[in-house]
Amino acid sequence: MTRKLEPGKLVLATHNAGKLTEMRDLIGPFGFEVTSAGELGLAEPPEHGTTFEENAKTKAVAAMQATGLPALSDDSGICVDALDGQPGVYTADWAELPDGTRDFAMAMRNVEEKLAEKRASDPKDRTARFVSVLCLAFPDGHVEYFRGEVEGTLVWPPRGTLGFGYDPVFKPEGFDITFGEMTAEQKHGWKPGDATALSHRARAFKRFAHECLGVA
Repeated sequence: MTRKLEPGKLVLATHNAGKLTEMRDLIGPFGFEVTSAGELGLAEPPEHGTTFEENAKTKAVAAMQATGLPALSDDSGICVDALDGQPGVYTADWAELPDGTRDFAMAMRNVEEKLAEKRASDPKDRTARFVSVLCLAFPDGHVEYFRGEVEGTLVWPPRGTLGFGYDPVFKPEGFDITFGEMTAEQKHGWKPGDATALSHRARAFKRFAHECLGVA
């Protein structure tokens, strides 16, 4: 049985501003006193995992050990079928520049160039999914995982300036616009009491809220 989390202080184990905004939006209604690893000046732990679960645990446990507080992390990425699931857990690495900063416009071009090499121009050959795994680390070392996925198709050129990362090239199944063209509310697609959730992170968070917070 999943361990319950009582409202109180919680560390969001991320240094990514876009991800932090989304996680804060999602957890906002539940009465937690939230801070982030970035705001606390915590070092980013090296991520050597080969799965989203391993990397999520690395981040959550590092933040928990540094603060003594429960910590919630997200490890997420885009998995492109024609590229055998790449970039997957290396989604952010594909955007990394020599100086350590990240250029997601470059990363999106890299994906498109690899699809072009495979002559993947038809939408049926450009299927992909966003995956998010949340890890909650309790102060005694116990961890819980919550996974969410959303299927879609990659478009080119990028569309929209909202969101972050690869959002401008990802058109979720059943929609005519990309994540980059959606407002935060459209992309999250879920609030307490709603039946559905759209984004991968919202779907993972819905599981977290249901199983850990007792929210319907």
